[in-house]
Amino acid sequence: MKTIARIFSLILSLMFLLSVPAFAQEDTSLQYILDKGTFIVGLDPAFPPMGFDEDGVIKGYDIDLAREVCARLGVELVCQPIDWLSKEMELDYKNIDCIWNGLSINPERQESMNLSIPYLANNQVFVVLNESPINTFADLSGKTVGLQGASSAEDALNEAADLLATLAEVVPVDDYAIALMDLNIGGVDAVLMDQVVAEYYITAKQADYRILEESLVPEEYAIGFRKADEALCSKVEEILMEMVQDGKMEEITTAWFGSNISMLNAPAQ
Repeated sequence: MKTIARIFSLILSLMFLLSVPAFAQEDTSLQYILDKGTFIVGLDPAFPPMGFDEDGVIKGYDIDLAREVCARLGVELVCQPIDWLSKEMELDYKNIDCIWNGLSINPERQESMNLSIPYLANNQVFVVLNESPINTFADLSGKTVGLQGASSAEDALNEAADLLATLAEVVPVDDYAIALMDLNIGGVDAVLMDQVVAEYYITAKQADYRILEESLVPEEYAIGFRKADEALCSKVEEILMEMVQDGKMEEITTAWFGSNISMLNAPAQ
């Protein structure tokens, strides 16, 4: 009888252990960064003004934000270009510590990542050459559209089923620089892309493009962390709010966009 009772007790103990959720384990994600002394940011190096390679130097709005966060953490910023199609895998395999590069919030990413509070608003817009006869969504009928594969632009177009059905072809490419190159040589008639990137090319690069007035769904940018890395995510959010309070957020944002368009604001006094 004692043997049966002992077996039953062991079974109950095992069931209890199996029922303990994974989040009950200690979160060492912040300490992991502090111990190794580096914070590796994964990015698409052809995504100005958020993060891009210019003459061998990676720079951008997100890079400046990340650099300031690292300075306050006391760690070194490492910018790691990645294949955007494999960004979740790079994160899960710990090749990078976060994705900080104009990462749009969507349900799939909310499910697979721990996303920070949103810090910048954006829209998906169609870009055409200045002399193009395309002015409205209706004018896109029968036309070819380029976009970055596995991007929020692709997601937004797939959700706009009626518009998608009118297009002759959708051409996914590795990055927006390639898509715009295709636009320049007539390979596509329009490019669907992030508004902040399109405006950078038009204003900073003096590119011969214009943006259609109609746009697809508005969206917001966040930083993507591993699902379990709550401590790291919370600390980065805390530092971002410190930057809002002491004016550093406004300084960096205005330097890149001409005004403080950040979604993060100091609480009212």
